[in-house]
Amino acid sequence: MTGYFDGLETRSASARAAALSVQLPAAIARAQLSAAYHDLLHDVHPEGVVDLEVLSHLPVTRKSELIRLQAETPPLGGFNVTPMRDLARVFASPGPIYEAQADAPDPWRFARALHATGLRRGMLLHNCFAYHFTPAGMMLESGARALGCPVFPAGPGNTEAQARAAAHLRPVCYAGTPDYLKAILEAGDALGLDLSSFRLGHVTGGAYLPALRSFYADRGLTVLQSYGTADLGLIAYESEAREGLIVDEGVLVEIVRPGTGDPVPEGEVGEVLVTTLDGPDPLIRFATGDLSAILPGASPCGRTGTRIKGWMGRADQATKVRGMFVRPEQVAEVMRAHPGLGRARLVVGSAAGRDTMTLHVETTARDAALVESLVSSLQGITRLRGEIRLEEPGALPNDGVVIEDKRMP
Repeated sequence: MTGYFDGLETRSASARAAALSVQLPAAIARAQLSAAYHDLLHDVHPEGVVDLEVLSHLPVTRKSELIRLQAETPPLGGFNVTPMRDLARVFASPGPIYEAQADAPDPWRFARALHATGLRRGMLLHNCFAYHFTPAGMMLESGARALGCPVFPAGPGNTEAQARAAAHLRPVCYAGTPDYLKAILEAGDALGLDLSSFRLGHVTGGAYLPALRSFYADRGLTVLQSYGTADLGLIAYESEAREGLIVDEGVLVEIVRPGTGDPVPEGEVGEVLVTTLDGPDPLIRFATGDLSAILPGASPCGRTGTRIKGWMGRADQATKVRGMFVRPEQVAEVMRAHPGLGRARLVVGSAAGRDTMTLHVETTARDAALVESLVSSLQGITRLRGEIRLEEPGALPNDGVVIEDKRMP
């Protein structure tokens, strides 16, 4: 497999910055044409939002907000610039959240990810993502069609029938969840079918574990993954280098402290925020609820875009303590009241049948006054009393966990 999807993938840092200084203000300005962002970003001057540093001061858009506004102002909560009459489709995901599909080729930008997997014009894609209610099936299909590839819309389930169809149609590439291709191949083995036409696979929507990678490699398949959502489309994709996921050219990714909009240093695990730079209905600093981290440097494959580690868990860590919810943003508020400290982790436990919570804070200080001040801030913000434990810098795990509930089995 050789070549890149386009010249955007190998741009210099200066070329990327110059393009962003044009794309980002345009995305902000277009978002402000929607009723929702007209309110959320009413005091933002788009022409001044030219880089990540300025963007980081804008408010975060959360899925809970999307759900609430769609319920209050159906059908799309005012986030759409494109009127309903100009849309191609509308989908529904759990929440419920309703997603609009623009009437345009490859609106979710998956052609780039499929091209990195090795899919080329004329190759048949065996697409096992669902076409019902949710957009996953159409997301991969539109990407394949943009590459000039026919698609077998298999959808999920009926594994034996999937294997028989693949033996007959001879598809080159599979698209679906990471483990379902294995099920199809094993069904084919049991039926004595020849499924050797499969040479490629593009997987997403689940954990792609090392054992599964080894299984496909042993069968001579190149199976790469991507990360995306129904709201945002493609966010990042794997290349043949298999060293992290490369952020798509149509989005901007920030990694922030969970529950906040505050960027974390490169390499630190945090919540993924995404701003879409193209498309008719931009989303600005949209919180995915997923954890990841920025990888240093560029990919060995030659693509120069930002890389992330991939999906590393969920950032939704709210938990109930003594009948009251405690959230990551409250921990962040405590820390903002005490600048200069390192990472923090609130550990919730149980002793003698009663909920306990201890805030672990990284700092070189060993100051009783600091401890008392942190106790006061924690109680004032959460309305719950907890203990403070001062830790050495770097003592807390770099895993994005802000609230650790040890009461869970």
